[in-house]
Amino acid sequence: MGLRCSFGGTTLQTLMLRACPPPSSSSSLSFSLLRTLNPQRRRPVRHFIPLARALSASSLSATASVTSEAAPRTDSDDKAAKSQWKAAIDFKWIRDHRDAVATNIKNRNSSANLDLVLELYAKMLDTQKEVEQLRGERNAVANKMKGKLEPSERQKLVEEGKNLKEGLMTLEEDLVKLTDELQQEAQFIPNMTHPDVPIGDEDSSVIRKMVGSPREFSFPVKDHVQLGKELDLFDFDAAAEVSGSKFYYLKNEAVLLEMALINWTLSEVVKRGFTLLTTPEIVRSSVVEKCGFQPRGTNTQVYSIKDSDQCLIGTAEIPVGGIHMDSILPNSSLPHKYAAFSHCFRTEAGAAGAATRGLYRVHQFSKVELFVLCRPEESNAYHEELITIEEDLFSSLGLHFKTLDMASGDLGAPAYRKFDVEAWMPGLGRYGEISSASNCTDYQSRRLGIRYRPVDPASLNNNSPKKGKSNAGPTQFVHTLNATACAIPRMIVCILENYQQEDGSVAIPAPLRPFMGGLEVIAPRPR
Repeated sequence: MGLRCSFGGTTLQTLMLRACPPPSSSSSLSFSLLRTLNPQRRRPVRHFIPLARALSASSLSATASVTSEAAPRTDSDDKAAKSQWKAAIDFKWIRDHRDAVATNIKNRNSSANLDLVLELYAKMLDTQKEVEQLRGERNAVANKMKGKLEPSERQKLVEEGKNLKEGLMTLEEDLVKLTDELQQEAQFIPNMTHPDVPIGDEDSSVIRKMVGSPREFSFPVKDHVQLGKELDLFDFDAAAEVSGSKFYYLKNEAVLLEMALINWTLSEVVKRGFTLLTTPEIVRSSVVEKCGFQPRGTNTQVYSIKDSDQCLIGTAEIPVGGIHMDSILPNSSLPHKYAAFSHCFRTEAGAAGAATRGLYRVHQFSKVELFVLCRPEESNAYHEELITIEEDLFSSLGLHFKTLDMASGDLGAPAYRKFDVEAWMPGLGRYGEISSASNCTDYQSRRLGIRYRPVDPASLNNNSPKKGKSNAGPTQFVHTLNATACAIPRMIVCILENYQQEDGSVAIPAPLRPFMGGLEVIAPRPR
């Protein structure tokens, strides 16, 4: 889910956003990438065919205020906002597996109130029975009135029907309220957890793989902030004046390095069957919620647009997840594998210390995100594929890193299992997270309404199906997975700090040189 998608923290200052069409978020692909995408190449690109989906119309006001802290809201405001959509939560399964769900909530340090959810579910079922009973009695009265009746008997039935109608209206209103409240509470219940996930907080995470070893330097090591200043690659001071803290300008070869990382990453993942996308960078708040993030409240990391139902994205996972929202995908179309380039916006509030200096933790950055929609039985295999792609990319850049199987307490609500990649950053003097890969099973698809229609195995044995019969079985929810292929700022940190040289220059990793016009070294400028 990108770089640490727990989305926690406090709120920040208000920024202003003109409500005009956003510029294209993608730079031109390099000649090398265009050649990779050429129709003559060996592996054809999978073309994305958009499916029809219901979208409500809305627009930005002439000028909108972007803020990580919405106007003061009451509990009723939050409930009203959440009741606008419903997740297809399997309440019966939760009730039948109460102990397992309760243990999972505890292991993940979740604040979900399982007892309240089950209490509301029981009340909802009882109310549904009462509604059905009254509807039956009302229909019985209506049927009696179709026959010949004495006036007094008809009047009696009229009164009885009126009372039943009023009682039914009251019960139906109660049922709607109960259903909404049940949804609001149940949406806090996190996904179940893979049985191999370590139990505990982040410190309990287990190393899956260690690649390479820290580079040994024969000269004093500089961090990326010092290197960037000496090589004239960044301007944090001007950005602070223009936008605020944790913003930056990239300059000179740093701009080329960003473009090279993007184009190199895209050229590599397209070889592996991924469809390339650029995405909207403003999305509806409901889509953010359906993907498992919290766009409002004191703990949000999302920039919300004031007086609208829209937010800036913190990761391309959100708009990519919404592509097939409210759709039934053909079995034959799966899997869908997307590689999306976008800019990302996060408040990153509350962070402090040396690890937040420079490019390590910023409010806006570029990222290439991988996203997969697949059949349920395939998601574990695709999770392994995603982490392998990440490891191959980082290995080819010559980085020293470790892959972690993250502990239950560090998993965001959507993740069934999450692997993090932490690379060695010599200037920081420790490992820093550069990527993650998560299997969210059907947690997001139940909220986004993404199903597929699998083939019925029984029908495959029937060589002559009856006329009008289909081989398709009942619909099921797809599984979704996401992984960060390249988060630009932290990759720049890794490259500058690991490839610095004694003369103050920085070598460019060999795979990136063709994407930088053959540049091999970023050298100090003559004074």
